Amino acid sequence: MDNSLPPADELVLVDRELAQLDARRSQLLARRAWLVQVLYPPVPATPFRPRPPVADSTPRSAQNVLLTLGGTLLTIAAVAFTLVSWGSMGIGARASVLAAVTGAALAAPVALLRRGLVSTAESVAALGLALMVLDAYALHRVAPAETDGPGYAAVASAVLAAAWAAYGSALSRLRIPLPAAVVAAQLPLPLGVLAAGGGSTAFAWAALLTATADAAVVLWTRPASVRITAGTAAAVLGGWALLTGGRLSLVAPWSGAPLLLAGAVAVLYAARRVPAFAAAGSAVAGLATLAAAGGLLRAALPTDWAVPGYVLCALALTSVWRPGDAPTGPTGPGPAPAAAGSGTVAPAGTGVGPVAPAGTGSTPAAPAGGKSGAVGSGGRVPHGTRAGLAGAGAGVMVLGVVWALPPVVAGLLGPVARTTDVWSGEHAARALASYPATALLVLAAAVAALAALPRLWARCGALALAWALLTALPVLLGLPYAATLALQLLTSAAALWIAVRPGPLTRGLPVAAAPTGRPAVPGTGAHGARTTPEADGPAPRRETGPAAPPPAAGGPARSAWAPSPTRTKAPAAEPASVLGWTAYAVGAASAVSAVALALDARGATFAVLGAVLALLTGVAVLGADARRVVSAVGAVLAATGLVCAVAAAGGFEDRWTALALLLVPAATAALGSRAPRPVALAVEVTGGAVGLLALGTAAPRPAFLALALALGGVIAAATALRPERRRFASWTAAVLFLLATWVRLAVWDVTAPEAYALPVSVPALVVGYLRRRRDPEASSWAAYGPGLAVTLLPSLPAAWADQGWARPLALGVAALAVTLLGARFRLQALLVLGGGVLALDGLHELTPYVVQVVGALPRWLPPALAGLLLLAVGATYEQRLRDARRLRARLGRMR
Repeated sequence: MDNSLPPADELVLVDRELAQLDARRSQLLARRAWLVQVLYPPVPATPFRPRPPVADSTPRSAQNVLLTLGGTLLTIAAVAFTLVSWGSMGIGARASVLAAVTGAALAAPVALLRRGLVSTAESVAALGLALMVLDAYALHRVAPAETDGPGYAAVASAVLAAAWAAYGSALSRLRIPLPAAVVAAQLPLPLGVLAAGGGSTAFAWAALLTATADAAVVLWTRPASVRITAGTAAAVLGGWALLTGGRLSLVAPWSGAPLLLAGAVAVLYAARRVPAFAAAGSAVAGLATLAAAGGLLRAALPTDWAVPGYVLCALALTSVWRPGDAPTGPTGPGPAPAAAGSGTVAPAGTGVGPVAPAGTGSTPAAPAGGKSGAVGSGGRVPHGTRAGLAGAGAGVMVLGVVWALPPVVAGLLGPVARTTDVWSGEHAARALASYPATALLVLAAAVAALAALPRLWARCGALALAWALLTALPVLLGLPYAATLALQLLTSAAALWIAVRPGPLTRGLPVAAAPTGRPAVPGTGAHGARTTPEADGPAPRRETGPAAPPPAAGGPARSAWAPSPTRTKAPAAEPASVLGWTAYAVGAASAVSAVALALDARGATFAVLGAVLALLTGVAVLGADARRVVSAVGAVLAATGLVCAVAAAGGFEDRWTALALLLVPAATAALGSRAPRPVALAVEVTGGAVGLLALGTAAPRPAFLALALALGGVIAAATALRPERRRFASWTAAVLFLLATWVRLAVWDVTAPEAYALPVSVPALVVGYLRRRRDPEASSWAAYGPGLAVTLLPSLPAAWADQGWARPLALGVAALAVTLLGARFRLQALLVLGGGVLALDGLHELTPYVVQVVGALPRWLPPALAGLLLLAVGATYEQRLRDARRLRARLGRMR
């Protein structure tokens, strides 16, 4: 009968057996490893038995080293034979040796390649190429003496280049001959120019032609080694030619311009053929063109117009760039277009058309040429080429702007570096009097170029350069003092107005993304509503709700415009805010410079400080964000300057000037109660700083210092009436009143410490009493400790130093009263402070008698008494500890 198991059960049984076999095999392998380690322990490395060396090179690397070394030695031997033994042989022997060795070296690689020995063939071929160079040298040695060296070298290099190119083409598996031919091809034209006696210009033309040929090799050959060699040679020779052309454009423009223009054409053609090289190559071509054109203009125009000529050429070159050329997408400056099939519309102003929904059969047109981003919108010139040319022009314009900045710095910082006395009526000599006035034209051209770009950074740059133009105008045109001062104030006023109302400068700029991370969709109205056209008419209807496009068919419910759940993009800065801060910075700089310049004359100082105060106050009232705070602080400083100017004009002494300066913190305290919180805080802090200045001014006269401190305390106390300033202002007022009292006591020559302590302790005790009434659980140390310590502790050293009896008696009576009050109401602070001061005061009264008794006793008696005391304490040590713990517990139960 059949006893076989069903297939399913048999499979389970087989799997179980295999698992057991695997487990057993693992156990046996572990046991075997242990046995091998026991029988054959590893031999430790010792100085006498080192470990076997480990190979650190592969067989192929060793083979290459050997072949290279062999070829090098053979080449050295051939050179030695040619230079040393050549003269001892006849013409037949020489020819036989050269022909045999060179022919063998060039023919051997053929046989080696058939056997697959490629590396050996490379070494032998390199030896053959070196022998050909030695053959050329040997032929020159036997040539007639009048043979020209550079000319022969030019011909020989051309012959070698052709021969090596043919040899490398025939044996295509060899990698050395073709790059060597490229290297040899760099020499014929330059050496030919030297042989013909040409100068630096002819040599540069030869280098440029050779670099052009190298570029053709790069474009039309396939081996990577040949292209790399030719590209390197083209960069070196082409760079040399362009640098020579740039030098010639400064000394001989009509010689350098054709060279630079020819080089620019060659580089532009190469950039057009190699998209990866488009931007860099076009930038080099643009610089060469600018050097050529600027050099010609430099020769034709006066010296002062040299830099403006270059800048105008650069401005013309940057015109090839159009704002719509910037590619959209994740890597471009604009937002990315919607994904295909999402049915969404690209944001307005990006230059990207509507994206057709999936299934409609319409797709966006691909860029011309089949390369993404290679061709910009609306033109045949590739985007990279336009970017490179515009970048070259922009770089030259930046250099021109840097050249025009010294008058700006002189106009801004010249008044600060004062060389005349304040209110002397004398004006410093005009700085940079001989600087070309054409710098204004450079700044104006830069402003026009930047203003035409609808980019935030360009608008900010145009605004800053326009301010620089107005700042440099008085320096370059030599305007009189009044006109310069008026122009600076007008510049500051215009800039501060733009800081408050930057809206006109933001027209045409892309709107920053919403902080929520959801991009804006064209047609979206307020509160998320969007307008959509009706099916049978152009009249839009308004739909409420989120402005999200419908999802694609078969796709996820989330729209392509919805933010990624894991990646959130930080909101971009608002153009109005950036432009406002830029305008505010330059406007504030002009205001400071105007104030410094106005110090030359008294009337100008008052006029400028008043104008600056009005301007900053207007910004503080009409402005936004932190500009309001900064303007409010500046307005307080301007008001302080006006007060100082009035005091100086009136001939006030320092003490009266200090009292006049207190008007500023008083005014800021009054304004702070009506201003918004950030502005109010900044204004009051600045007013407080001016108050400290007033106290420092009044410090030499203590009587007026006490008066100033008291007035400051009044201002702080008035400020403390406001709930949000109560805590800080009340403490400030108390400190100022206390300091005023102490200064006044010092003026009256009062030296008693109680006169200084009681004005502090009495209010402190009153405050502590009120606190204990409001919070009975408050500690007596927090309520009465500061007031009692300020009163009792300074009086104790005075009582010890006083030779009379009135002060110690009064202090003892006060300490006894405090101690009794502490015991009556169980207040720890009163009991400890009062008792301690009472004990020390009583000890002071007993000190003379103790001294007399000690002086009358024998010298052995004090040590004996001390020993007896120690024995008594030791005998009752445990009882004393118990009493101390009981006393500490009683004190701990007090408040």
